[in-house]
Amino acid sequence: MTTNTFIPASGWLRWATVTFAALTVGFHLWVAFSGLIPNLTTRPLHMAFAVAWVFFFGVAIAQGSGGRISGWIIGAIGIAACGYIVWNRPELVRQYGALDGWLQHAVAIVLLLVVLEMARRAIKLVLPAVAAIVLAYGFLGEHLPGAFGHGGIPLDYYLGTLTITEGGLWGSLTGISVDTISLFIILGATISAGQAGTGFMALATQIAGRFRAGAAKVAVVSSALYGTVSGVAAANTASTGMVTIPAMIRRGYPPKLAAAVEAVASTGGQIMPPIMGAGIFVMAELLRQPYAEIMVAATLPAVLFFVAAWVGVHMFALRYHLEGLPRSELPGWSAVALTAPFFMVPFGILIGSILFTSYTLSYAAVFATVTAWLLLLPDDNLKPSLRGWLLRTEQALVTGAQQVAVIAAVIICAGIIVGVFNMTGLGVKLTSLILSLSGGELWAVLLLTGLASLVLGMELPTTAAYIICVAVAGPALVAVGVPELYAHLFVFWYALLCTITPPVCGNVFIAAGIAKTPWLPVAGTALRLGLGLFVVPLGFIMNPSLLLLATDPWLAVMAALKVGVGLALLAYAVIGDGDHPGRQFLALPAGLAIIFIAGF
Repeated sequence: MTTNTFIPASGWLRWATVTFAALTVGFHLWVAFSGLIPNLTTRPLHMAFAVAWVFFFGVAIAQGSGGRISGWIIGAIGIAACGYIVWNRPELVRQYGALDGWLQHAVAIVLLLVVLEMARRAIKLVLPAVAAIVLAYGFLGEHLPGAFGHGGIPLDYYLGTLTITEGGLWGSLTGISVDTISLFIILGATISAGQAGTGFMALATQIAGRFRAGAAKVAVVSSALYGTVSGVAAANTASTGMVTIPAMIRRGYPPKLAAAVEAVASTGGQIMPPIMGAGIFVMAELLRQPYAEIMVAATLPAVLFFVAAWVGVHMFALRYHLEGLPRSELPGWSAVALTAPFFMVPFGILIGSILFTSYTLSYAAVFATVTAWLLLLPDDNLKPSLRGWLLRTEQALVTGAQQVAVIAAVIICAGIIVGVFNMTGLGVKLTSLILSLSGGELWAVLLLTGLASLVLGMELPTTAAYIICVAVAGPALVAVGVPELYAHLFVFWYALLCTITPPVCGNVFIAAGIAKTPWLPVAGTALRLGLGLFVVPLGFIMNPSLLLLATDPWLAVMAALKVGVGLALLAYAVIGDGDHPGRQFLALPAGLAIIFIAGF
């Protein structure tokens, strides 16, 4: 789920694109600073901006000429329907979720259909198909026999709850999208438009380049750093991979290894604080827990993922006799000092504002964004350039607005599913089914939940897969004794498995394309390098102290060391150095025992 930033070269279309991007970004910044604005104003306007980008400005899968014409028609109708909600908000609020008259019924149906089509154009068919099936269940579920039927919902209230109250399209998910997620997307786009990428690579090369398989370890570190900005695994692979994969191949790395290293490291970028994609903000909303607490809790597991990737790369280095970078190819600490501030200063302001001030999360993101925008002034030679600053500002605006629209398409469509779950009790029924199939056993529930997350993640964006799966399986995990935060992080991690797990493995396809090598060997190598994605979630379930960095740091670090040793042994077991198969055989049970037995 990515967007390719495209700004027309000249003419009115370029002017229109940049102007509308500025309006989109300006609207979300205005919402952050304007105080209490009714939700039935900000959330429909948020959707209206997304509709315009998807249907008018081409943030969508290619549709052909017929699709473009229909897009203009559907987009205009969708924006009009959003405007109806905003204009008539005072009257709609007093209806308490019941539609009145044919016009309101028509608006409700239009809104639902536009949301489904917007999601289809932005992120393919699967999510809107699931939402359509769930919508049909709400209409027809009363006719189903047995436990999965429901008592029936009057049409007025069913459509009204979804479209004129905060129980569907305008629910808390859309609220977190407009109030928080959008601001962090804009922040990431602003940082990425400047010299932050140069800073990432310089710091990563200076830190990791001198070690054995230095080029691969640079990819691991740079992807971890870039992931803190992008929060999207595929975007991470496509951007850093264009640099790291050819660099590794030039130094003699097998193409399948070079591609696998980047695919795995970029996947980890989406679980690396502080910006873990849209998922962490949705998680904060669902848990009613401060973002900063989740960010801190998620830090050690993310570090462990990259530790496992680092050890795996080292094992391959021993197998293929890969050396580090020569000192002449390291940038030097002076270059790092010049370029690192382009991402460290905004991050420092963001984290400092969150942890040490009383400012809200939205304010912190805006402060960091303004700082990052000022840092767009230097050009590639680190000299001030007013013209370059304007061009980089345009890129930041358009990229940010496009990505806000795509995330809005996902979140609003997922809001339909959550709304129907809440009205019909379908989520509770599916949870009961999971508990029944598992017999109430923890390991069985974990297995079923992990499998469900993997299957949903194959065709859904990570955020949507997480939302749906946690609505169903989260309560089942809690019912067998897993704390809520642990359950949500477990589901979020396993929803990411599809990025490297066949048959979908989107990151693998992107990386293999860059490396010009068949994807299946890349996938096999990536699964061995990315074993942390499979093991770490089970590790923090069995070692609960791993997530207690904020409240019990010493115990959390001890748990991290324990799990880290186990991961290192597992990496040796599945990769090895090519010379000691007996040791590899013994390392597997030893690693599993260290992680899963006598946890902290």
